[in-house]
Amino acid sequence: MNSVSKILYLPLVLMLAVGISSCKKNATEPTTDDRPGPTSTLVMDHQATTLTSIPSAWIGKARSDLRIAYGHTSHGSQLVTGMSGLVTWKGSMYRFNSTGADSALQLRDTPFSGAYDLGNPDRTAWAVATRNYLNANPTINVIMWSWCGQVSSASSGDIDLYLQLMNALESEFPSVRFVYMTGHLDGTGLTGNLHLRNEQIRAYCRANNKVLYDFADIESYDPDGVYYGDKRPNDNCDYDSDGNGSLDKNWAVDWQNAHPGQWYDCSSAHSQPLNANRKAYAAWALFARLAGWSGS
Repeated sequence: MNSVSKILYLPLVLMLAVGISSCKKNATEPTTDDRPGPTSTLVMDHQATTLTSIPSAWIGKARSDLRIAYGHTSHGSQLVTGMSGLVTWKGSMYRFNSTGADSALQLRDTPFSGAYDLGNPDRTAWAVATRNYLNANPTINVIMWSWCGQVSSASSGDIDLYLQLMNALESEFPSVRFVYMTGHLDGTGLTGNLHLRNEQIRAYCRANNKVLYDFADIESYDPDGVYYGDKRPNDNCDYDSDGNGSLDKNWAVDWQNAHPGQWYDCSSAHSQPLNANRKAYAAWALFARLAGWSGS
């Protein structure tokens, strides 16, 4: 190659190298570059309930990377029963089990000893149970606990205690992601104690870069984005349609009846199948985000 050819050839090589590098950077293969870190606020609410928005590659990444322990009683079971129904409805891409066998998501359902949820048998036992479990199971990298009805009766101090215990566990186990949760709706509306305490949890999570699965917010919207939170909705999705104090309609039942084929039947403790559907969608969105999906 003569000197002129070399001069013309060099820029071409550089352009090709840049192009290849750019292609690698924009590839669809999951990487951990966008994984939300401990200084990132991550809120999973009704806006995280569109299943088709979650790239399948990130579903796979969550299955391969996450090892989750989830403590709950009946209301919290909506996530798991919704996820089970989703496998039947959409297939094995959403598979999960307690061991991660067959490339499934490893989700250990109610594995803790000494506590049942965030308020049973009391408001502190779950933290002791979590610490003991993580010390005995160091491969777990995600911890989730849900409430039953205890947020409804909680004082501001009770919620402060919950937040302090979670924060202490995060400091003690820095390689584990801890998922905060709000309490389920109870029909008391925007002036009720439940809403005030849920707002306390939300404000703390936003201010301190926490991961929040907003149980109550998911129950406040239908799949079309219609808001029912100002109509005193409860955990069954009943709401007051005319402001007369009576919970006379059910947004989930109405939506299910109007959209056959767009939801799947599944067990949903204290509620309707659609509620568990949306809890499952938000759960998979959460898992994909924790695995590194940017959410876009």
